[in-house]
Amino acid sequence: MDIGYAQVSTGDQSLELQKEALENVGVEERYIYTDVTGGANFERPGLERARDQLREGDTLVVWRLDRLGRSLKDLIETVNELADRGIGFKSLTEAIDTTTSGGRLVFHIFGALAEFEREIIRERTMAGLNTARARGRYGGRPKAMDDKKVRMAKSMLVDQFNTVADVCEALGVSRSTLYKYVGPGGTGPVHWREDSSEESGDKGDST
Repeated sequence: MDIGYAQVSTGDQSLELQKEALENVGVEERYIYTDVTGGANFERPGLERARDQLREGDTLVVWRLDRLGRSLKDLIETVNELADRGIGFKSLTEAIDTTTSGGRLVFHIFGALAEFEREIIRERTMAGLNTARARGRYGGRPKAMDDKKVRMAKSMLVDQFNTVADVCEALGVSRSTLYKYVGPGGTGPVHWREDSSEESGDKGDST
């Protein structure tokens, strides 16, 4: 049995062209499942119903390849999943039919291209990381306080009229972060001046 699937990206588009094309190759209207997606909506309940309907020996038919997958990787994974269940795949526009030897060959080429694309992305990512390391930068989350902020914090803390709260507010960091980078036991120098409020009680710390 042939099961059809049609999809459009916005509610303004019509599914009729795709449904007509599917019916012209013998897919019964009652076995055509549809989805209308758009914006941040990636849900495809129609595709899920089509998958549930498919049985070994059936064929999923679409009007064009991009109706089934949002990317080449997504498309390859979906078709391979169908193949593992003994289900064929046809795309009318590209004349691809995985129930034939020629169609399977074409899809193997697609799979090789997808793997090639992943390798290119991986190589570019590694090259970027290596370049960043060579310049003294590393991937991952940036430090809460860079060297400039550490120097500013130490300079401000020398002044007895600046409380820890004052320094935190000026630099946009939390008290624990300030202690981590500048305070005793932190990564910065150990020279640390307590809040003036703790020494004289003249100024409170709001944190």
